[in-house]
Amino acid sequence: MKKDRKFQSQMRKNVKEMINIGNRNARVAAKTAQQEKEKKDTTKLRVIICVILLIAICAGFATRLFDWQIVHGEEYKELSAASTAHTVDSDATRGEILDVDGHPLAVNETAYNIVINKVYASEDNQLNLIIIDLLNTLKQCGVEYIDELPISYINGEFVFDEGSGGDVEYIESPSMLNKEGLTAQQIVDGLAKRYKADNIDDPYTKRAVVSIRYNMEKKGFSYEQVYVVASNVSSDVVAVVSERTQTVPAVEIRTVNERVIKNGTLIPHILGVVGKIDEDEYADYKEKGYGLDDNIGKFGIEAAMEEYLRGKAGTKTIITDEDGQIVGEEETVESKPGNTVYLTINSRIQEVAAYTIGKNIQEAQKLGIEDVKRAKANKAKEQSKMGEDCVAGAAVMLDVRDNSVICAASYPNYDISKFYDPDYSQYLFTDEDIPMFNRAFEGAFAPGSTFKPCVATAALQESIISPDTTIHCNGKYDYYKDDVVHCLGVHGNQKLESAMAHSCNCYFAEVGRRVGITTMYMYAEKLGLGSKTGIEVSESTGVLAGRDSTTWFEGNTVQAAIGQSDNAFTPVQLATYASAIANNGVRYKTHLVRKVVNYERTENVLYNDPEKPVVEAETGVSQDNIDLVKEAMYAVTQTDNMRAMAGKYPIKMGCKTGTAENAGSDHNVFICFAPYDDPEIALCVLFEHGGRSYLPQQAACDILDAYFYDKDIDDIKKDPWKFG
Repeated sequence: MKKDRKFQSQMRKNVKEMINIGNRNARVAAKTAQQEKEKKDTTKLRVIICVILLIAICAGFATRLFDWQIVHGEEYKELSAASTAHTVDSDATRGEILDVDGHPLAVNETAYNIVINKVYASEDNQLNLIIIDLLNTLKQCGVEYIDELPISYINGEFVFDEGSGGDVEYIESPSMLNKEGLTAQQIVDGLAKRYKADNIDDPYTKRAVVSIRYNMEKKGFSYEQVYVVASNVSSDVVAVVSERTQTVPAVEIRTVNERVIKNGTLIPHILGVVGKIDEDEYADYKEKGYGLDDNIGKFGIEAAMEEYLRGKAGTKTIITDEDGQIVGEEETVESKPGNTVYLTINSRIQEVAAYTIGKNIQEAQKLGIEDVKRAKANKAKEQSKMGEDCVAGAAVMLDVRDNSVICAASYPNYDISKFYDPDYSQYLFTDEDIPMFNRAFEGAFAPGSTFKPCVATAALQESIISPDTTIHCNGKYDYYKDDVVHCLGVHGNQKLESAMAHSCNCYFAEVGRRVGITTMYMYAEKLGLGSKTGIEVSESTGVLAGRDSTTWFEGNTVQAAIGQSDNAFTPVQLATYASAIANNGVRYKTHLVRKVVNYERTENVLYNDPEKPVVEAETGVSQDNIDLVKEAMYAVTQTDNMRAMAGKYPIKMGCKTGTAENAGSDHNVFICFAPYDDPEIALCVLFEHGGRSYLPQQAACDILDAYFYDKDIDDIKKDPWKFG
């Protein structure tokens, strides 16, 4: 009974609990249903809002489209037809050229050009009227326009200018008038018709318009390319032209960077010039992005470093209306200036070198002329070849630690800042002494006895001689009867050091015969003779006897061994050769560029690290053998003769002189390296037809003073070295 009551009580409790659980589930279900309903209502609201927004946007587009096409359709159609967009190049700033210390050599200065912009003058008649008005203004200002038409109007008729053949051929070509054999009058008439200028009566005006229009066509005048009518005009002219062309938008004053050479006589043979690209050059430069009106380096560093110096022009888009008025302008590509080039040249030492070789060359010629006069007065047997023909020479100094060029002077010198002056350029191209010829890098001359250290190097390393090998000198070496070598003295028995000091031809002729021409020129090549040195500008390879000779006989070897025969080397090669000996037989790459930096001079683009020189060749000569050669070159300074000349210089050096026979007076050469115990520099001074060996040594000592004692040109003028 008790069990039944207990069972019933438990059942009632379970039922009650189940009822509570059911109530809770009902409440949860009701709440969930309410949330689902609210969620559906929110989603529906969002959809309705999106639909409304989409309808509003479409309605806006439809309204705008209706306005564009229906309400203002014709207006916008006319505006679109009338508006024109043109892309115009902005000027590219060229990088500058500085010396090793940052002193300016070729830099940019602000200048003004007067140009015509085709964006505002596309009609021929309109363009011709603009040209006439502008020319009248320029004439009143005394400014000449750029005139390249090869025809002049003289004494009432049109005539061809002298040397105009190439231009005339171009005008007569199929791309222009397409007719050959035309007279000057016919060409002017043909061009006038081509440019719709045949209604101009005045012949001077007609010719001027035709000249500019012809040059415009030749230079690629277009919407993208303006035409320069007059360049580098003064600020006064700018003011006048600006005032008189206020209502002529086609005429513009453009600020440009004018190339300015700070000292035209300092390094004219190295620096070079910038000029307009010509048609032949354009074929090569077109694919590099150049235009016919662009400037490029023509020679020298300006040409050699063109890829670094050239800036990149920017572009901007100009939108004009039908009246030629600008309605929009946007720079699409920013212009980028070129890089700045630092040379290894020291301007102070360079100035001294240029001065002293010029002074001493003039002295050589003066003394030679006086000797010739005396010889003629005395009716002497020899009445020439005394230095009277000495008018040229060169000097090159290298830093032996990396073969950077410290100075490189060539004489006769010239002023490159006047290169484009017509009268001066005529002198440059016609003067018989050829002042533009870079004798330092491109002139190849017989080296004379300066070649003997090379022969000694080869003979020692090949074990053909030792320092104690003795060869007898009786004043004449006649091993080969057809190639007899004469000595300047009778030296008796000679060993290497004494033979080098006295420059004994008999000794070196015999050593050269034993070495042989092939071995001789192989060592010469490694030391830098008859090989390009690596400088960035134009240089000659020179001539190496045997290797470059068209014919060769055994006896020629002894002539080559004393620096004659076909041997001909440049002063920069001889300086490189002296440097290689100073560097124990290692030849570095000779160079003119220290570094290239960006225009702002904040980042290196290229750097020739003086601590990491580029090795061009190694001779493989042992230290003992190269030391013997250097000792022999020091012995040169200790002879009685040299003690009165370069041997008296206060800094110990190794050196060698050379006197080379040729058609005129003898060439005189002097090479050295110094200080002897720890070389810093190598130097070559060479006078063509100098006639006197002490004069190049005087010049060399002046240059050494500029390097070792920081002397400038004023110091040298006050206290130059004087021998003789």
